[in-house]
Amino acid sequence: MIDRFAYTAMTGAKHAAGQLTTTTHNLANAQTLGFKEMLSAYRATPISGASADSRAFVVDSTAGFNNAPGTLQQTGNPLDIALVQDGYFAVQVEGGGEAYTRQGRFNVDVEGFLTNLNGQRVLSATDSQIYVGNAHKSVYFGSDAGVFVQDAEGEHKQVGQLKVVNPTAQNLTHRPDGLFEVDGQWFEHSDGLPMKVGAVESSNVNVSQAMVEMIQQNRMFELNMRMVQVAEQNSRSAQSLFSLSRV
Repeated sequence: MIDRFAYTAMTGAKHAAGQLTTTTHNLANAQTLGFKEMLSAYRATPISGASADSRAFVVDSTAGFNNAPGTLQQTGNPLDIALVQDGYFAVQVEGGGEAYTRQGRFNVDVEGFLTNLNGQRVLSATDSQIYVGNAHKSVYFGSDAGVFVQDAEGEHKQVGQLKVVNPTAQNLTHRPDGLFEVDGQWFEHSDGLPMKVGAVESSNVNVSQAMVEMIQQNRMFELNMRMVQVAEQNSRSAQSLFSLSRV
């Protein structure tokens, strides 16, 4: 019975530490552009067996992410663009796959392709990589996510359009690199989503709330560890009583 008590408390401590890891990850990305706060929750799992009806294990589960938009920050950078409400930008990942991001700060790599901050090439509305070249005066976005260049002669021309998709947030899964995907599925370009050029979307992590959650999760971990210590003390007391009974 004492071993069962200790094991139950141990699972509580283990999953409190798991939630603390999620909260720490959120805080670490509080300044990451377009980052979506990861959510976690406890789930009680009843224990079956003799004399176990009153006990339950605790399991932490990642409930997904907070899809609320972050605050828009004005930058004036012509290669910054923010989605005002719904939608995601599409980038190409390893193996030729497609993933999505809310991070709207882009660059031009040494080969002349449009990339995100991680160096992944951005996809166009026609599912191709966007090539802007290097022989130009400037590169900038239009209000409909069109990609324009001003060439050496000062002429402006459109070379592509950012692919913007609008999948259901519940279907998205968070990749380790911070991007989102939907089990390898690809989505068609969506027109008409409102965007703001010269701005970026900040992380939607509420730092104050995350700090409070971190304190609560630390206390929960310490409480369960104290229960493990109590179980150990009870075990020692029981062993002493058994030893006295043999005398």
